Amino acid sequence: MPGDPVRRRVIVHGRVQGVCFRGATEAEAAATGVAGWVRNRPDGTVEAVFEGDPDGVAALVAFCRRGPRHARVARIEILEEAPEGLRAFQVRRTET
Repeated sequence: MPGDPVRRRVIVHGRVQGVCFRGATEAEAAATGVAGWVRNRPDGTVEAVFEGDPDGVAALVAFCRRGPRHARVARIEILEEAPEGLRAFQVRRTET
């Protein structure tokens, strides 16, 4: 039985742009049934929001700690937020 939905905002630092981080995150979200979004930020980091079952969200956060094959994750920041009822996952345009 799944738990109450949770929401985490993750900022990923390191070599995380230009290495298919957003696409790989989208694929992981689809595999785990997690909603939210991911985008590149102008400072070279990747920001993502994950919302859904606690186990699925934890799996996405764990994915961000290692990233896709060509990424080099230096560190991540994790913020707990109140769920907003997101239903889908999307790759967003770079924050401006």
